[in-house]
Amino acid sequence: MPDWFSLETLTNLTQEYRALGPLFGILLPFLEAFLPFLPLVVFIVANVTAYGLFFGFILSWAGSVAGSYAVFLVIRKYGRARALGFVTRHVKIQKLIKWVERNGFGPLFLLVCFPFTPSALVNIVAGLSDMKKNTYFWTLALGKLIMIFVVSFIGADIKALITQPIKAGIVIFLIAILWFVGKAIEKRINKKVEADFRSISNERRNKKGESLE
Repeated sequence: MPDWFSLETLTNLTQEYRALGPLFGILLPFLEAFLPFLPLVVFIVANVTAYGLFFGFILSWAGSVAGSYAVFLVIRKYGRARALGFVTRHVKIQKLIKWVERNGFGPLFLLVCFPFTPSALVNIVAGLSDMKKNTYFWTLALGKLIMIFVVSFIGADIKALITQPIKAGIVIFLIAILWFVGKAIEKRINKKVEADFRSISNERRNKKGESLE
């Protein structure tokens, strides 16, 4: 059985990846926006390993922003079509849409900043909301700038992660922190969505009650 985690194997894989060219480095993060089960973090690490921290980061950032914005534009244009009605009718989606329309840039920016939050859901909700196209583009550009740079910086020297267990432990610890913080923010936003939705429902019931008196 070959040693998949040897420096020789890693070097060969990096050279093969680099040989595919920079467009491949952009294409994979782009596709992840349409196929969210693909591992964006792995693609980012592969890019910085093959092309270096700066160019690997640029390729990952450009591909991810372009893909996410493309999903946003597709949902904006076709999201309310009958074929995609199952998306717009989802109760959670409806609640998130209304909450985003009330709160705007801030919550989406926070979600985009963390690598383990549901970016596909964010793109869909933004596309179905009344958020302006330019606003969402800059939300993506700035949020993913932070997120992808952090992941790129952590994964820039993957050889050291193999040969230096202490550094590998620190990286795993940092990734765990990013995961927990991202999930905590996601959970907090979900609670605010539910609270805001209940508040709106109570206001509507009160107004109906007043109109009947």
